This record gives sequence, C-alpha cells and structure tokens, in this order.
Amino acid sequence: MDDLFEASYIDKLEKIKPLATRLRPRNLSGFIGQEHLIGQGTALRKAIEDDNLLSVVFYGPPGTGKTTLAKIVSSATSSYFAEVSAVNSTVSDLRKAIKEAKDRLKLSNQKTVLFIDEIHRFSKSQQDALLPAVENGLIILIGATTENPYFEVNSPLISRSRICELKPLSNKQIEIILNNAYKNDSLISKKKIEIEDQALKHLVSKANGDARFALNALEYCVNSSSAKNGKHIITLQNAIDCTQKKALRYDKKGDMHYDTISAFTKSMRASDADAAICWLARMIEGGEDPKFIARRMVIFASEDIGNADPQALVVAMAAASAVDYVGLPEARLNLAQAAIYLAKAKKSNDVIKAIDSALADVRNKPDLEVPEHLRSR
Repeated sequence: MDDLFEASYIDKLEKIKPLATRLRPRNLSGFIGQEHLIGQGTALRKAIEDDNLLSVVFYGPPGTGKTTLAKIVSSATSSYFAEVSAVNSTVSDLRKAIKEAKDRLKLSNQKTVLFIDEIHRFSKSQQDALLPAVENGLIILIGATTENPYFEVNSPLISRSRICELKPLSNKQIEIILNNAYKNDSLISKKKIEIEDQALKHLVSKANGDARFALNALEYCVNSSSAKNGKHIITLQNAIDCTQKKALRYDKKGDMHYDTISAFTKSMRASDADAAICWLARMIEGGEDPKFIARRMVIFASEDIGNADPQALVVAMAAASAVDYVGLPEARLNLAQAAIYLAKAKKSNDVIKAIDSALADVRNKPDLEVPEHLRSR
C-alpha cells in the first residue's frame, strides 16, 4: 500500500514541477550552451564521459546550467552522488556526509561526489570542514555559485578545485530551448500551443541569457493563454504581460558591481556621455546604492577633471546631496545630469599626479624643516 501511495505521489509531483525542472537535460547531448566548457573534445566533457571528474566549482549567472551539469554528472558517474544545499546545511551535516562517504568507501569501495549548491553561502568554518576530505580524495566536490569563487570560496578549496565559468546563453540558444520546450514538453503539448514569432523574440530578449527565466516566462504564457479553434496561441501581448521586468544580471557585491562601475567611470573618462548614461541606468535598475554611484562621481570630478573644470566638483557634490535629499527614483535625474556633465567636461589628471607625487616625497625623502619665512610668527 505504501508503494502505491509513493507511486501516486511521484506521479503528482511530476505534473506540478516547473517547466525548467521538467525539461532539465539528463545527458550532455541534450545540454544547450557552454561549448567552451563541454563542447566536443574539451577536458570537462571527457572527464564527465569517462567518469573521471575531479573537484570542480561551477560559477556563473543564474539559469546558465550549473545545477544541470551537476545533475548530468550524477547520472553519468558510478560514484555515489550526494547533494547538500548551503542555504540550510550546517557543519554537522557536512561532517555526516563526509563520514558516510568514508563508510561507503570502506564497505563497497565506492567514491562519493558531493554537490553543494550556493557554496558561497557556506561560512569559513563550513568550507574548512570540507578541506581534508577534498584533499585526500575521499569526496569529489562539485560546487555551484553565482558569486566569484575567488572572493567567496576559501583559497585552499579553490586551489584543490577546477573553476569553470559559465557564460550567459546567447539569444539563439535561448530560442532553441524555448522551441524545444513548447514542442516537446508533454504537459504543454496537450494544450496544442502555438507561439507567435514576435512573442518568442520578446521572451528571448527579456531572458537576458537566463534559460530558467525564459522557461518560467513561457510557462506563465502557456497557463494564461486562451484557446482559439482548439489551439492556445501565445501572442506578443501575452508575452509582455508575463515578463514585466527583464532578468537583469547584476550583483551589488560581486563582479558585475565592479565591472559596471568601471565601465561607467571609463565611459565618462572617454567623454562618452551616452555610454555613461547606459551604465548608470544598469546600476540603478540593478539596485545599486545611489550613494555609491554619487561618491564615485565626486572622486572622478577631482581625479579625472580637476581644475580643467572646477565646476565639475560642484556638480558632483550637488548630485550627491540630491541623492540624500530626494532619493530614488527622482534622484536618477540628478545622477544622470551630473554624469553627462562629467563626461563632457574637459579632462585633466594634474590633481592626482600632484598630490601623489608630493605624498611620495613625504614618505620617501628626509623630513624638511619649514623655511623661516613660512613659519608662524
């Protein structure tokens, strides 16, 4: 009787799984994208196919295939595949998993692959608990993270693992995934779905390289579509309604944070106001702290413009004050106004050259007496 209820539960669970989970490829032949990592002849593909994988950390934006690759390894390896989530696991959970791996090796000579999702969420002590087992080969670690592992994962773990960076999927790859979904998913095919070209292009564009976002949006479209002559047509308006906001790739502490502020600063330095506004918009939409943006502009006003246009510092300080006084969303206007001014202003780095040269003298040369005529009287 228990088996009957279990089978019924599994059947029901399959029907309510999200589309992105139902369509998760089970082998490398069905995996779309990341050819630089798992294309024919690559080291990672060969290691997976030969069941000879060593510890690895998959790093990249959401929806690019990190968990999917781990699941493919689980079906391809003869090792025992254990899974731990860094969101709700403790050091005790890790020690238990390591002890079970040790017992498994003793009793059945079977190695263990341990998959840790969101590994960057583990504390230093939790990551340290993994080190001996990874170092002696007791477990093969597969970590997955959206954060730069060189910043968020302990150096000893990094040195014992291969870092594999996954890239956002191309529009063409997202389109292939969506076409496969609405044509091949059994639950969707029952509704006889058809999707207009403009609707498909809209979903692809909004996904921004995130396959999970694209599939979730498609599922919303399918569930909200209306039947007409026995078919469910997904129109452009359906697609717009189901994707109110683009899946913007931005992290306020990781690579995108530093790369985007760098692009913003370099665009102003190159006097490209259009590019500066583009990067400013990306930071605002990504949830960047507006005070951080304003501080960078205040620094830029003296570092890159200086006395070539003294008014630049006044404008930057006014924008910083406006951010405090007005706040977003209205302060976006003040930030944009200042960014345009700074980008178009005449540039000079004389200020930073002067102060840094003087500081070098102070640090490296003998102290000088204050000349008599400059002393206080």
